[in-house]
Amino acid sequence: MTHSGASVPVTRSSVRSRSSGGSSSEIDPREKVKACCRKLVEFMFTQVGVGGLVVCYAIVGAFGFIHIETAVDPKFEVDWAKALTTPDNNLKGAWIQLAAVERLTTLTAARLWDFTSSENVFNATTWKATTDMILHDFQDGIVESVKKGYDGRKPLDAWSFPAALMFCLSIFTMIGYGNMVPRTTWGKVATILYAVFGIPVYILYFMNMGKVFANCFRWIYRTIYECTTKKPSIKVIELENGDTVAHPRVIVPTTACLWVISGYVLGGTIMFAEWEGWEYLDSAYFCVTSLCKIGIGDFVPGANILESRSGNQTKLVINFVYLLLGMGLIAMCYNLMREEVKVKMQELKRDMRKWLDGLRIQSCYGKKKSKRYH
Repeated sequence: MTHSGASVPVTRSSVRSRSSGGSSSEIDPREKVKACCRKLVEFMFTQVGVGGLVVCYAIVGAFGFIHIETAVDPKFEVDWAKALTTPDNNLKGAWIQLAAVERLTTLTAARLWDFTSSENVFNATTWKATTDMILHDFQDGIVESVKKGYDGRKPLDAWSFPAALMFCLSIFTMIGYGNMVPRTTWGKVATILYAVFGIPVYILYFMNMGKVFANCFRWIYRTIYECTTKKPSIKVIELENGDTVAHPRVIVPTTACLWVISGYVLGGTIMFAEWEGWEYLDSAYFCVTSLCKIGIGDFVPGANILESRSGNQTKLVINFVYLLLGMGLIAMCYNLMREEVKVKMQELKRDMRKWLDGLRIQSCYGKKKSKRYH
């Protein structure tokens, strides 16, 4: 009886454990969301994810800067003529200088017409002196507007999507061409925040893509070596304890990395020289200063005002891809050169150890020999 009575609680506890196990097996929706977010973060830190993250970051930034820098007061859009004739403190960024230049042009034309219609046509000396003064005032006004950022384009023309994409690239890659700058207060604040968060993303891209390109180029180089020499590129070293270690027989030399970078710069030199009509020296100068992240800014593809107004700015998109891949190649060369330096240092350390062991043996042998003679 005692045994049968004791079996009842055991059965109940087993039922409870099953019921509790069944309830725990049901996954909470919040846990599903956390798991998806965790997987997304893990993917974004992979090689493919980092590349996509950089591109998405640039695209989002481009749309953001376009919205900020091309914003204009609705009154300015509706009544353009009134905005040209009367100052409006509600205008933003480059729209202020654009309205100022248009207003100055209208005022100069009116002054020239009024003076010409009122002055005697036979008084040529007075007419030339006055018109020179009017044109000199116009020239001073244009120079002042250019110093404040006027370049002959409306913000809608200057801040096209390809141009904004290149601006974002120049920020987080730290190139900083300087041909495009934010004119609004919010644009400057957005640039600061965009750089603070974008530079770490670019560094992550630089490190990961360098590893990907290095592994690909290392595999290609060793495959070519095996095909040309008929020897394996990996040699197996047997240790004293019987274990084996695979050691690369062939290390990608520094000269191969320099040839790859030189070929990439040469291709960019020819491409930009044909597109922009630059001299080959100027084109090579642009490629090297851009890939080295110097970014002087005196040569920038797609900076032609007529091309920006016509919407033909495909060059800027191709320049974006060219620089992004070029940064990856530079990271690849850094990884491969670091590997070669590491191997050379190991060989030097091994040779130094052998040399020191040889000196120690010779010194010990010399002491023993001297003791015999004594």
